[in-house]
Amino acid sequence: MSQTSNREFGAIITRLIQKENLTRNEAKQAFTSVLNNEITDMQQGAFLAALTSKGETKQEVAGSWEAIYDLDTTKVDLSPQIKTVDNSGTGMDTFKTFNISTAASIIAAAGGIPMARHGARAITSVCGTVDMAEALGVDVECTADLVVKSIKTAGIGLFNGMSPHIHPMALGRILSQIYFGSTLNIAASLANPALPSIGVRGVYSKKMILPVANVMQEIGYTSAIVLNGSIDESDKGMDEASVCGITHCAQISEKGGINEFTIDPKKLGLAAKNHTDLSPEKEIKTESKRFAALLCNRENSARKDAALLNAGLIFLAADRATSLEDGIEQSAKLLESGTAFETLEKWVAAQNTDPKKGLAKFHSLVE
Repeated sequence: MSQTSNREFGAIITRLIQKENLTRNEAKQAFTSVLNNEITDMQQGAFLAALTSKGETKQEVAGSWEAIYDLDTTKVDLSPQIKTVDNSGTGMDTFKTFNISTAASIIAAAGGIPMARHGARAITSVCGTVDMAEALGVDVECTADLVVKSIKTAGIGLFNGMSPHIHPMALGRILSQIYFGSTLNIAASLANPALPSIGVRGVYSKKMILPVANVMQEIGYTSAIVLNGSIDESDKGMDEASVCGITHCAQISEKGGINEFTIDPKKLGLAAKNHTDLSPEKEIKTESKRFAALLCNRENSARKDAALLNAGLIFLAADRATSLEDGIEQSAKLLESGTAFETLEKWVAAQNTDPKKGLAKFHSLVE
């Protein structure tokens, strides 16, 4: 690393500290330097912290996404006729729930919506998307091609955002070393090898809803819902739609507009008084058994309602439901009929270099 490059990069950090915005190209070049490890670790951390403290513009996040996708994302071949959908959260929210987005994605896949997920291991929670999939028996360290095969055959696949098979250069290195919400939580999570144009994305703070919706529109999403859920009588929030309070949303439409709306679980008959019902178990093994029970329709608690609400939003974003209520109703039928459980089983078998081993692990959770 040259002294010159560190000095020049320091000037960019100073601009951010002074609340000056970067252009999309400047942000792309800065993140290129980070990804290529051309500057010191201290400068990299200072850059991410300064950008987060200033507040990212849509051009800055789009520039960082572009750098990550161009330089450090494995490209895959998926037919354009397969309109994949992503459903994930940024993490770093103030209230940690069980892995609602994974449950919702499985239910949506059971309804014929091809889910191309892109997630990471937990940084501040007990069970991240990758941790949960692994505990269920899915091979999360497989190649991108196997994930594509799983999407085609089981209707769902997960690209591990911290695996060198998916992001071979630097993303795992950086994400494993930072413990605060940053631009990378947004940009990196959007660097999905399948490049879906439809999505439901939870963000860690209400103020991030519109900026992330703008970014998603900027990078090619034609239909998406960005949201942040609240908890009644609390200042805590979640990167999922909430059954414990109002959820604030912004929806990108194919016509190009962004429409803001709220979801009141009381009006949907899904309101839960005790938000601790949504908390994950302390151990991943216990949590995975409870998660499997949910997909077996043995969990008649706030967890089930949360999964149905979030799955209903996927149906709505994918234009497979006439309303959120319709999406929730479809989701309930898929869960209660056993179709969602069958889809989970197919996923474990499809995204696996050793399907027998994966299925044995999965079946041990539901015996």
